[in-house]
Amino acid sequence: MSHDTRGTGAASTPSTPSTEERGALVVIAGTTASGKTELALQLARALDGELVGADSVQVYRGFDVGSAKPTPDELGGVRHHLIDVIDPDEAIDAARFAALADRAIAEIVARGKRAIVVGGTGLWLRALVRGLVVLPTPDPEVRAALEREVERDGAPRLHARLASLDPRAAAAIHPNDALRIVRALEVHAQTGRPLGELRYEHGLGAPRYRTLFVSLDREREALRARIEARVDAMLARGWVAEVEALLARWPADARAFGSVGYREIVAHLREGVELATTRTSIVRSTWVYTRRQRTWFRSEPGIDLHLDAAALDVAALVERAARHLEDPSAGGASRGEGA
Repeated sequence: MSHDTRGTGAASTPSTPSTEERGALVVIAGTTASGKTELALQLARALDGELVGADSVQVYRGFDVGSAKPTPDELGGVRHHLIDVIDPDEAIDAARFAALADRAIAEIVARGKRAIVVGGTGLWLRALVRGLVVLPTPDPEVRAALEREVERDGAPRLHARLASLDPRAAAAIHPNDALRIVRALEVHAQTGRPLGELRYEHGLGAPRYRTLFVSLDREREALRARIEARVDAMLARGWVAEVEALLARWPADARAFGSVGYREIVAHLREGVELATTRTSIVRSTWVYTRRQRTWFRSEPGIDLHLDAAALDVAALVERAARHLEDPSAGGASRGEGA
């Protein structure tokens, strides 16, 4: 498995090169279990490309089974950047991801290859493709007051408040993600405007790359069935043993352990939650996460193709991607158009 693109320390999103100087990308995004990686690999093989991951769990070393990190056999020689980049106790945000991805894409293009970005972390993809909205610096007093409320009332209570003030941001944030809930409420208190609205408006601006942006999804019941089969396969592949080994090296409060599925297995190992109950909880949490992803990508500006993975014409998509990568005047497809 390639993990040749690494980074340390925080980084801001570079903004000096023009869109044309950065060049062209293909982005394959969408919900968990939709088949993004399989499609991206098909494109990479057809277009002499390399993958750049945009997955907020696959970046962590050792978090393999539960993140569906592609194995060397699955990659079949295709290079995959931005997996196994940081340790579980390291922080990474959208700006740092974009800086790392910029570097990986520049290296790919310098070798005469095509860059294909694949992942389901919506804010990271926005940061890469369009940059990040400039927000006020954190206000220590406002933040401290909100953090006291989290301690007293719990994150879900503040999430409910956020949903009334900023439904767009709330839809993309888990009710237990106290850090992001506090930040969204903090921005609202500072600016009087919803963070989700500010980010959406920013997303309508000029892109950083010339991008063919594809969002992949599946019919509701088909996606549910794939999620259940995926969780069962991961448990059969040794997901619990993986988490047990990780806990022997890293503290249970390391940020990566808060990821969907991993937090439920930590509870199984540390609190004695039955494995059958854990499996049900993982399926439920994954489904909730895919609903948030679906909401994000359906409303995200700049997506060229919304495709049903069960009805893909891969050959047509390869042809469109090739035209996009070769011809600066080709641009993306019209919104919502099929491949």
